[in-house]
Amino acid sequence: MFTGLVQAVGSVAAIERRGVDARLRIDPGKLPMADVAEGDSICVNGACLTALDIGADGFAADVSRETLDHTSLGDLDRGGPVNLETSLTLQQPLGGHLVTGHVDGTGEVTAFEREGESWRLTVRAPDELARYIARKGSICVDGVSLTVNSVAGAEFGLNIVPHTLRETIIGGYRAGTRVNLEVDIIARYLERLLLGERAAEPGGESTITLDKLRQHGFLD
Repeated sequence: MFTGLVQAVGSVAAIERRGVDARLRIDPGKLPMADVAEGDSICVNGACLTALDIGADGFAADVSRETLDHTSLGDLDRGGPVNLETSLTLQQPLGGHLVTGHVDGTGEVTAFEREGESWRLTVRAPDELARYIARKGSICVDGVSLTVNSVAGAEFGLNIVPHTLRETIIGGYRAGTRVNLEVDIIARYLERLLLGERAAEPGGESTITLDKLRQHGFLD
């Protein structure tokens, strides 16, 4: 479990292809590694990976075909920057929102424009994720906890303040950049709850609509 508050921008030191899988070597940058043990979880661009072979030069992580197929980790190149966060502890303030590191899918940056001292980031989500994204709700983009400012169909807008721009990889986004998305965990469980008894039936599908969410007080 993570907060979505990026602790450091690291870089990909090496990529080793292993058939359909891969092993990454990550230079942690300024990420505090003193308390990281073999087998601990580290969030890399929003994906929860297991830290292995920990040394002075960073850590390794095995990435399965499942992860490569459903995240943008397969797009990484040697030397490419990555957002990093170690796992949440019970003593740590929850400044972002609860992030599992289980990427739901990838979106595409459609616009990134300056607005005063901040920047306006627009992302198009896969159609199947659009129903989970609500104005003023939370979403995780490449491991960064952000507030959704606007929604238009499958596209949503985000305000990026200067601090976030400096301390994450978002400053390098361009139109067409592919990003990892994780929707708010509450939205996932809400969908299952609204299914009721049909949740136990094979092939049971969600009947969530904006009208139903408003009716139950989840939207204004």
